[in-house]
Amino acid sequence: MIKDKLFYGAALLPIVCIILFLHMYKVEPFESFSLRFNDINFDLQTKEPNKEIVFVAVDEPSVNAYGRWPWNREILAKGIDSLFQADVVLMDMIFSEPTDEEEDASLAESISGLKSSVCGFFLRHNATQMIGETELEILGDSALDKLQSDISEFGDPIFISAPHAEMNILPILEACTLSGSFSTLSESDHLLRAYPIAVYFQNILYPSLGIQGLRLKFNSDIKRSDTRHVQINENQIGLNEKGFIRLNFYQPEQYKVISFLDLITQKVKPEYFKDKIVILGITEVGAGDVVSTPIGSLPGPLLHYTFISNLLENHLIREPQNVTPALIVFMVLLPFLLVLSFKKIVYRTVLNIAVYLLVYAFVRYLFVVDMIYIDLFYPLIALLTSAAAVEAIAFNIQEKGGRFMRNAFSSYLSADLLDQLIKNPEALSLGGESKELSILFSDIRGFTTISESMTPVELIKLLNRYFTPMTNAVLENGGMLDKYIGDAVMAFFNAPVSIQNHADAACVSALEMIEELEKLNLVLAQEGVNAIKIGIGINTAEVVVGNMGSDTRFNYTVIGDGVNLASRVEGLTKNYGVNILVTEFTVAKLHDAFIYRKVEPVKVKGKDEAVLLYELMPSSERSKEIKKLYDEALEVYISGEFEKAETLFEHLVEKYKDSVSLYFLPLVKEKHPWGVHKMTTK
Repeated sequence: MIKDKLFYGAALLPIVCIILFLHMYKVEPFESFSLRFNDINFDLQTKEPNKEIVFVAVDEPSVNAYGRWPWNREILAKGIDSLFQADVVLMDMIFSEPTDEEEDASLAESISGLKSSVCGFFLRHNATQMIGETELEILGDSALDKLQSDISEFGDPIFISAPHAEMNILPILEACTLSGSFSTLSESDHLLRAYPIAVYFQNILYPSLGIQGLRLKFNSDIKRSDTRHVQINENQIGLNEKGFIRLNFYQPEQYKVISFLDLITQKVKPEYFKDKIVILGITEVGAGDVVSTPIGSLPGPLLHYTFISNLLENHLIREPQNVTPALIVFMVLLPFLLVLSFKKIVYRTVLNIAVYLLVYAFVRYLFVVDMIYIDLFYPLIALLTSAAAVEAIAFNIQEKGGRFMRNAFSSYLSADLLDQLIKNPEALSLGGESKELSILFSDIRGFTTISESMTPVELIKLLNRYFTPMTNAVLENGGMLDKYIGDAVMAFFNAPVSIQNHADAACVSALEMIEELEKLNLVLAQEGVNAIKIGIGINTAEVVVGNMGSDTRFNYTVIGDGVNLASRVEGLTKNYGVNILVTEFTVAKLHDAFIYRKVEPVKVKGKDEAVLLYELMPSSERSKEIKKLYDEALEVYISGEFEKAETLFEHLVEKYKDSVSLYFLPLVKEKHPWGVHKMTTK
């Protein structure tokens, strides 16, 4: 057992290490599978976005009204003028090239007229725009100096960076209250799931568009809380190693989107935007930024919308760091624990699935209720891999154990019982259990005389011919052949595999043994060999059964007073001249209608209490006739009517040559009362 556990451990340890490695280092393609597997979170949750956020979209109706993008900047200026009551306006668009001076001035003036505004810029790895010192100085006013100081001290997280940027022309840049980046990164499967808190440009840390908008709304700076968290206005934001937070997407129809056309025509009145956060962006095909997300394609500006709403509504996703690794370890161990507890693979399979589904349901519930994100893909891989390995090992161990048991027990158990034993091998563990069995002993009478008349080779051949049908009678009735003791046979019923009505099975076996012996004797008579006579004793008792011996060599057997009694009863068969004797304890357990008759109570050597013995008789009309007359004779004898009893017993002896009646005749003649007969020999 210890060796098997070490075998399991040697197989499971690499599985744990490999899956933890895949999880921690986000190895492809597993990481992409993991992301897609967990995207179901967004289909399950029904939370609504903040109602004080509005996305004003330059959409198809707007383009139909004012022409293809880019527009005359005076048109944008006119629309922006209607947003003067908004709390903060985020510009998810960039004006990196000058146009007509009056148009640029008009747009800058409109932006300046807002309460607060955030203009966007994005990072580039290749230079497309020459940025002057003045622009850099103005942009520097938007930097996260406090957070950069904290990050420099601790060196974590490592925000994304690029050597170049594209930003607004100077008049627009001066008109904006602050600037923020709208650069982001997709995951390995090319879907956008996370939002950057900040980016590095020329070694200066700048906030994203959404963070900059929140700084203005709360009039509060962002600061570091710990290795994986920053804080703004007492709102904790959890970050990954690149400074991103996972977005908690809403359903597309839940976002509040207003056409720019409705804004400029004042179909939506300026009062509607009072104290709201407004995001101005483009959705028109070919001009706008469309991104792929777990809930489908969305306009890029909705990423800012989602992040800001997550923070304002306390919908930010929390990602416990050590839960997924712990689940991986647990799922690897689960099949191992189940294989130790349950022997049937169907039970183990159902429990493996049930446990994972319970964990799955609970984790999804945690996301819906508390926005707790736990990766369940790697624990699933851990469970599947571990279960496959454990079941393969278990099958191999079972096969080896099955081969061992077939080799060891095929000669002692029937095929059906052997199959059951292989399915339940723990019955053979070292040690014993107390169990009610029916024990059968048989022995050849006068074996010494037989052996003296034969050569050793002839004697062995005769014994083999005798043992074969005797053994078959035991095995075919569900018995276990314990051993051959010289010419004796020891068997028991109801172990190692439990059988119903084991006392009946023992009695049927005994009767069949006598029938088979009679057939063998007919053949032996033709060969000139003397007939074999046997005696069989059966007792039913609570005994100790199991493997007894050492760890390296043992024998499955039974011990106890009940076993000794069965052996003594077998020895008494020659006293009464019968083939089969059974104890009162066996008779009490019989269910079928056997023919048996009461003999007498006997106190065997070494025992203080008497045991009532019965002769088990063949199922025949002759047996029924003998039993009827015998029962009458015994009843008369027990009542003390010795003369009448003598007459009846003599009749039985004369007519049927009944050996039990012959045994009682001398006792009756001596007027010896029926009662306990104390045996002085074994």
